[in-house]
Amino acid sequence: MEDNLEITDEHACKWTKGRIILYKYQGAWKIKGFHERIILAEQNFKAQPDDVFLCSFPKTGTTWLKSLAFTIATREKFDASSSPLLTTFPHECVPYLEMDFGLPKHGPRIPLMGTHLPYNYLPKSVLSSDCKMEAFDEFCEGITGSGSYWDHILGYWQASHDNGRKILFLKYEDIKQNTAGSVKRLAEFMGYPFSIVEEKAGVIENIIKLCSFENLSNLEVNKSGSSRPIPSVTIENRSLFRKGKVGDSKHYLTEEMKEKIDKLMDEKLGHTGLLQK
Repeated sequence: MEDNLEITDEHACKWTKGRIILYKYQGAWKIKGFHERIILAEQNFKAQPDDVFLCSFPKTGTTWLKSLAFTIATREKFDASSSPLLTTFPHECVPYLEMDFGLPKHGPRIPLMGTHLPYNYLPKSVLSSDCKMEAFDEFCEGITGSGSYWDHILGYWQASHDNGRKILFLKYEDIKQNTAGSVKRLAEFMGYPFSIVEEKAGVIENIIKLCSFENLSNLEVNKSGSSRPIPSVTIENRSLFRKGKVGDSKHYLTEEMKEKIDKLMDEKLGHTGLLQK
């Protein structure tokens, strides 16, 4: 497989002191160790008609989205007192296409899969069915393990306009502002709409409570434990539960950083209407 990788550049992330190496593959940066799995998925993954893909850029609400979608899809099997989320890390409940494809599966099939891949890098079967300063600069330049944040958003935003029946575009801010409405919309799109009886029985509210930041972040499985997606990187489960708030970046960015991000947001996304509150 190594001869077919078509790697055109290599970059050692400064803020990790070189522990994370990025390869540029087909125009986008990918973490060394993941690119082979991405190619494996591109060449071999066969999407099923009922598959639902949860596509997100890292740190944009992925854990919450996975938890909500998983609970929606499995609510006939589990209630709030028996949900696997109480004892299982959300990212184990919903696997990653680029990390877990090809690995042995356990338990019944659930047609959910997450991915950080940009839209144009999804398998064809899916398309047709200082440290802080250095990390900030690399992010602005699109040098991340999931490619450019801006290109990631624009790819899925445009695809949702081209094929709204197949692609639902959600904003973290909108889910926070109207969680119940967003959960209903997500369930309908996934093919698991809530019945009137379920709504009257408070099923939507129970799902929201189970998947809330306050509940998930305080479960023992999410406060302890870790994973090693590649040998050089260890991710603690608790690191994926930061604060669950909108706009918290203002406490971590300098005024210069804020101005740079605002300018980039306007340049890249201003024409989409996504920046409107």
